[in-house]
Amino acid sequence: MNYNPPRSQTYNFDPKSKTPYRMSRSGLELFVRCPRCFYLDKRLGISQPPTPSFTLNKTIDYLLKKEFDVHRAKNTIHPLLKHYGLKVKPVNHDKLNDWRDTFKGVSFLHKPTNIELYGAIDDLWIDDKGNYIVVDYKATSKDGKIDLESVWQQSYYRQLEIYQWLLRQNNLKVSDTGYLVYCNARRDRVAFDGKLEFSVELVPHHGDDSWVEKTLIESYKCLKSNEIPKPAEDCDYCKYRQAAQKFEAAGSNKKNDKMGTEFKNGKLF
Repeated sequence: MNYNPPRSQTYNFDPKSKTPYRMSRSGLELFVRCPRCFYLDKRLGISQPPTPSFTLNKTIDYLLKKEFDVHRAKNTIHPLLKHYGLKVKPVNHDKLNDWRDTFKGVSFLHKPTNIELYGAIDDLWIDDKGNYIVVDYKATSKDGKIDLESVWQQSYYRQLEIYQWLLRQNNLKVSDTGYLVYCNARRDRVAFDGKLEFSVELVPHHGDDSWVEKTLIESYKCLKSNEIPKPAEDCDYCKYRQAAQKFEAAGSNKKNDKMGTEFKNGKLF
C-alpha cells in the first residue's frame, strides 16, 4: 500500500468555492478525534497513513447482509431478533441499495455550511410501530463478553447517531435505539480445522444525535480558518509528528544519548 500525499486540490475543501463540499461520516468522526488531523486531511490534502484493509471483517459484513436480505425478501423475522424478543425485521426501502453503497450512502446537504454529509449504513430494520432502526455490523475476536467502553469503540455509537441524523434529514421516522450486530470469533475451540466459529450478540444503543449538527458547524468553521488547529491531546498521529520534529530539530547537530545516534547536516550516523 503506497502513501502519496498530498492529494489533488480538487478533493480539498475550498473556502471560496460555492460548490457543496461532500464529506463522509468518517470525516466528521476524524474532526471529533483530532481537529488538526481533520484540517490536514480535508483542507490541505494530507491524510493519515492508511491502515490495512480488514478483509475478514468485510467478508462478515457481506455475509450478514446476504443473511438478513433473505428475511427481508420473505418479510420474516431473523432468528437473532427472535432470540432477543424484538418485534423488528429487516425492511425493504427503495433507496436501501444506494444507502448501503460506500460511494453514495445516505446523504444530506446542510445548507448553512454547504457541506453534504454522507455515510453508508449496513442495515435498516423497522419495528411494529413503523420506526426505522439503524444497524451496523461489527466483528472482533476476544475472550469474554463484548465490552464497548474503550475510547475508540465509542466511535461505534457516534457512527450510529450520525446515521440516525442523516436518515431523519431524509424525512424518515427513526428510532432512538440503534443496534450493533457484534460477531466475536471464538478462541476457545480445540483446533482451527479451517473454520472460525462466532458468537453473535446484539448490542443496543440509545442514540442522541443532537451533537451532530453542532459538530458539523464546528468542523466547517475549522475548515474555513487559515490557521492549523491544535492537536488533540490523545492523538497518536500528532504525538508521533511532534516527537519526530523535536528529535530532528534537537539532533541536527547533536548526539542523542538515548538512541546512540548523531545527526550532521540532516544525516544520521
